[in-house]
Amino acid sequence: MTVSVFVRHKVEDFAAWKKMYDQGSQMRRDAGVLGDSVYRDPDDPNMAIVYIQHADVSAARAQAARLDSDEFRSMAKTVGIHLDTREVWIGEAV
Repeated sequence: MTVSVFVRHKVEDFAAWKKMYDQGSQMRRDAGVLGDSVYRDPDDPNMAIVYIQHADVSAARAQAARLDSDEFRSMAKTVGIHLDTREVWIGEAV
């Protein structure tokens, strides 16, 4: 059974953020990500929605914890992620 992490956050510049996100594909694979995709809110072009699939709930929770780390928070500021808009959900496939 797979477990998914959904992350929604506003960014300063979607194109610049997406370029940075794409550069992290190997890092996501190394972290055990099975698949991921990025969506853009049609009503707010700077609202990013990211879907990340993991093999189990512990991997998904580890991903969510990385999103709360000081390292992520520091990086987020450099690429224009509005942390005050960030929402993270974990869902298990049924």
